[in-house]
Amino acid sequence: MSFCCGASMVGTKGTLKHYRTQVHNVPLLFCPVCHRVEVHYKVENEYEILAEYAHGDGVTDVDFQDYVMEEEEAIFENVINMESEDPLAIIRSQIDMSLDLLAVAKQIGDSKWERELKKRLAVMSQRRHRLQQKA
Repeated sequence: MSFCCGASMVGTKGTLKHYRTQVHNVPLLFCPVCHRVEVHYKVENEYEILAEYAHGDGVTDVDFQDYVMEEEEAIFENVINMESEDPLAIIRSQIDMSLDLLAVAKQIGDSKWERELKKRLAVMSQRRHRLQQKA
């Protein structure tokens, strides 16, 4: 499980640009709070090798799935949420986890962590509110 900003990162597949080469269907993790995106650690080396070779060959587009045969289930087995899930369910899950962490922070008396968690909860609560208004 990967964390950023105290929230668990959400698994997805997407396109990354490496110089002039776009690599499609790369397993990614992104933070629902700060929107940081990173290549999933289980395929990070494969991504770097493929992107470098494709760029070196002058290829403008390459599909990660055509060259790396990792099973999606194996890659995302430790991810709590996937982007394909209901966005409102993802945010609710993130809020629940943050509330649990906030209780721990209070219990151990870590006021800095409490403040950080409260900021994250505010961001996620606003996002939840926007999603509920759309529904």
